[in-house]
Order: sequence, then structure tokens, then C-alpha cells
Amino acid sequence: MRAAHAFAAKLVREEHLANTATLRVDVYGSLAATGRGHGTFTAIMLGLEGYEPEAILPEEVDSRLEDMAATGKLQLCKAVGEGAGKELDYKVEDMIQHPLTILPRHTNGMKMAALDSDGNVLAEDTYYSVGGGFIVREGAEEKLAANLEEAVSAQPYPFTTAAKLLEHCAETGLSIAGVMAANEEVYRSKEEIREGLLHIWQVMEDCKNASLEREGVLPGGLKVRRRAPEWHKRLAKEDKDRDPVFWQEWVNLVALAVNEENASGGRVVTAPTNGAAGIIPAVMFYATHYAPGAKYWNQEEREDVIVRFMLTAAAIGVLYKEQASISGAEVGCQGEVGSASSMAAGGLAEILGGTVDQVENAAEIAMEHNLGLTCDPIGGLVQIPCIERNAIAASKAINAAKMALMGDGQHHVTLDEVIITMRETGKDMSDKYKETAMGGLAVNVIEC
Repeated sequence: MRAAHAFAAKLVREEHLANTATLRVDVYGSLAATGRGHGTFTAIMLGLEGYEPEAILPEEVDSRLEDMAATGKLQLCKAVGEGAGKELDYKVEDMIQHPLTILPRHTNGMKMAALDSDGNVLAEDTYYSVGGGFIVREGAEEKLAANLEEAVSAQPYPFTTAAKLLEHCAETGLSIAGVMAANEEVYRSKEEIREGLLHIWQVMEDCKNASLEREGVLPGGLKVRRRAPEWHKRLAKEDKDRDPVFWQEWVNLVALAVNEENASGGRVVTAPTNGAAGIIPAVMFYATHYAPGAKYWNQEEREDVIVRFMLTAAAIGVLYKEQASISGAEVGCQGEVGSASSMAAGGLAEILGGTVDQVENAAEIAMEHNLGLTCDPIGGLVQIPCIERNAIAASKAINAAKMALMGDGQHHVTLDEVIITMRETGKDMSDKYKETAMGGLAVNVIEC
């Protein structure tokens, strides 16, 4: 959606919209192989109409897709700006899919072109979806790298490795959350940081709550039954006083609820990806409900915990982005669910009072035991095994944090070493197991 929106904005900006008679959209590699199940093609259509994922509401998505299906018409650029928009005869079926063709930059590639009535190309671009909602436009890599280098150089405590992050903590006495906050303050105020993180948390909460209201089966043809609403009703009866003995059931519920919402095409937070979106909300639920003294916290104290958790998790996420990948199409599910589990484990260890070394150890343990995790969704849908996998990984994160806190922070395998191992494992992994729906469960389980 972001890539298509960027292209639509370009048509308006460069005044090509009036002369655009048709479009050509080519989708490559993993993006094409699992595009139907992942909602890729409809997301492209919405982006071409000018919508952005942060702004469009779930009910707007449903309304626009219903209209497109009924009319076969695309309202190109209609949401880009006032007065923009042009109706075209263009449908999802008009996109050209190349599942076996991999573009040089990344397996998630797409090309878009606008043509006039004579077939002349007015504008064209190639985009790559590199994971976690990030896109890269071909030809803009050098500028992007320069901008990133300039942004990082302005930070008081720049880091790309856990070793450097820990060094900053040792020199300053700051926690990992403190280092991350200081770097963020280069770009925005403390108040804006806090407000932004709490907004992200609220979107996570809204996502979970919306899912608990939906019943029936998930879209896509697998007829996977939504479990979150039923589980919630049962838990509400069995655990009226939030007994700690039920913590596992609540963590499972939150993870499932978020990922069922994702499977429905609802609004989720990429944390760090959509396929792994349920892990951090589930572990944050544990932190805010089952951490020592949690039931006595006032609202400000609870918000402080959320902010510290997210800053710590984000710092760990930076390490995966810098040294490896969070893209299932690039390194398998270890890069999605594994990274999320690691981020969540570190965030929880921080909240439970862990030292900097214990936080790093927690993140390392969680990833170490997700190494080699494949991405083999049945039917290309983010449902089986993805939904349950989030619940399992959330529990792994909680266990990793608890194990780290039982130790003194000293351990044989560093977080950097396990991240590099994940990257190398991803390189060696067959493409069948990297979000292509060509191996594993995707071919051994019959769709029905």
C-alpha cells in the first residue's frame, strides 16, 4: 500500500494523472507467490487510490474493496489530495504476477507504470517491500543511505550492534531504554516520544478489542474458525479476579486476537512485522498485568512501563534491521516471529528489573530458540501456522526473560552472535521455506 501510494502521489506531483489511460503493475517473487493470502493485491489497489495504512480505517477498506469488486473501477489517486482522482477500468486480475522471478534487490518486488492512451509510458518505478512496512524505491538507495547516515550521526549514542549498545550503557549508566530515548530526542521532544509510543500501544489495544468482537471464520478459504471471542468469554467466566495462574491463557488470547485481526485485514501494528504482530502486545499484556506490583500501578505508572518496554524492544529491533533482516521472504519466520520474540523478551526483562546484561541475555535466548524457523503459510494466508505461532513465541519471550533474570547476565552466546547466525541461517534456507508457500505445511496440508 505504501509503495502504491508513493507512485500515486508521484503521478499527481508530476502532473501525469490527466493523461493516464491505464496502468501496468507487475508483482514478483514472494510478493506474488503469497499475494492473495497476504492481501497484497488489494493493498496495492488501495494504495493506487491514494490511501495510506496509518490513515485508512478498516471500515473504509471494506467499503472501497466492495466498490472495486462491484464496478471493476479504480479511483486512481482519489485520496492523494483535494481535486485529485481519475476513474480507470482496472481490477486486481489485471495485475501481472511473476512468483518465480526474483528481482535483484529483494524477493518482494513490484513494478508500476502509468501509460497514456497510445501506450506511452508516462511514469514508472520499481519498489521493494523489505519487511515491517518499510519500502525502498529502486534508484533511491544511495539517497536513502545518505539520509540514514546523516540521521544516525546526529544521535548521541549511535549503535548498530548489541556490543556498542551495551558499551553506551556502561559508559553512561543509562538503561537500553534510556539510550534509545536519548537518540529519539534528536528528532522529537520527550512528550512527543511518549505520546507516540502510547498511541502505538493504544492501536495494539484497539486491534485486540476489535478482534474479540468478531466471530465466524477468517476470510481466504481455509475456513479457520476465529477462537479469540470464544476464548475471551470463557476466560472472563473462569478468571474473574485475574488470578496469576491464568497468565498463560491470557497471553495466548491476546496473541491470537491480534493475529486473527491481521488475518482479517484489520489494523495492526507491525511489531516488527504483520505476521508477528501479536507477540509484543501479548507480552506487554503480561508485563502490565502480572509484573510484581502491577495491580497497584496508577495510570501514569502503567504508561511508564509501556514506554520503557517499547523503547527497549525498539532498540533490539534496530539490531535485527541493521545486522540481519525482519523479512520472512528473506530469512524465513525466524526473522519475523523470532525477532519479535527477542524484542519482547528484552522489553519484559527491562520491566521485571533486569540489568542491561540480563536484558541482552533475554533477547539472545529468545532468538537462539527460534533459529531456523521457516515461513510456510498454508495457501499463502497468514493463518496456519502463523496465528498459533505468535502465541507460542510470546510464551518463549516470557520464559526467556525469566531465565535471564535467574542468571547474572553472563552467557556464552552474545546477542550479536545469534543475530548473525540468524542471518546466515536465512541465507542457507531453501526458498521453499521463505514465504513462498512452496514447501513445508504449505504443500503437505491439503487446503479445504
